[in-house]
Amino acid sequence: MDSLTQIVLGAAVGEAALGRKVGNKAMLWGAIAGTIPDLDVLSKIFVDNVTANELHRGFSHSILFSILAAPVLGWMISKIYQNKEADWKDWSKLMFLGLFTHPILDAFTTWGTQLFWPFEYKVSFKNIFVVDPLYTIPFLIFVILAMFYKRTHPKRKKFNQLGLYISSIYMIITLGLKWYTYGIFQTNLENQHISYKEIQTKPTPLNSILWTANIETEDSFLIAYYSLLEKEDIIVFSEFPKNHHLLGKMKNDPLIPRLIKLSEGWYTIEKNDNKLFFNDLRFGQLGVGTEASRFVFSYELFYDDNGILTAKERERNMEDTTPLLKKLFSRVLGNKS
Repeated sequence: MDSLTQIVLGAAVGEAALGRKVGNKAMLWGAIAGTIPDLDVLSKIFVDNVTANELHRGFSHSILFSILAAPVLGWMISKIYQNKEADWKDWSKLMFLGLFTHPILDAFTTWGTQLFWPFEYKVSFKNIFVVDPLYTIPFLIFVILAMFYKRTHPKRKKFNQLGLYISSIYMIITLGLKWYTYGIFQTNLENQHISYKEIQTKPTPLNSILWTANIETEDSFLIAYYSLLEKEDIIVFSEFPKNHHLLGKMKNDPLIPRLIKLSEGWYTIEKNDNKLFFNDLRFGQLGVGTEASRFVFSYELFYDDNGILTAKERERNMEDTTPLLKKLFSRVLGNKS
């Protein structure tokens, strides 16, 4: 999830692990531990976009990394303080929990995480968006409240636990909402006599009320939306042809299988103004509804001056953000127009 959420989770876990012994130092180092796995994004400085996306949520988000890094980091912290409040084992425990809960939380998002790296398998439950205020804000409030009490004060532990409990309950609720909305999409497909191969459902940005579904058919992908606040459970499916044939000779280039693997097979090829684009459907559209044709993750495919096939991330127009958010929240409220 987003950096703030991971910092809050790390701080809360650090407090639960060692707060009574070291006070706010536990929250500080828990927050740092919760941030460390996402430092893999720095790979974008050294490699191309495709490689960076392949590396993200890989080794640094694995159980193996948590096991290897925790004792090293724990030893370093114990040398910084060199007192009897907490020893190397205590700090190693805190760092392991901070490092490990990060990918566990990421596993509930759309992107997923390679928890069992080096095995090439992503754990992705797709029941919460990477930024969800209903998850983060209550959690953050309780962690801040806990900070203002002395480490031995009972309210400190109480507030920290409340943050952990409420965020966990909300996560469980989103799993239930995913199960419920999946049934709505499936029923509509059957009622409209649409044959399909697979369905993937996930929440839309910043909420767990409006859900979207990607449906694979023989020659195309269907995308649909459903809000829990809608008056009728009748869904309109928008069709996007796969157009995989447009790749032509490009399909034989090693870059294409990498992109296909990255998208887990959920992709379309789009030709626009004599430019070819590889659209990764897993992260949805820029906007909602039938008028939204652009996708969040899209790569322009072209041969550079050296004849090497290159994938460049498609530029996004940030000026469209405000109207897109307005349409999103209107759709959350059940307005289809």
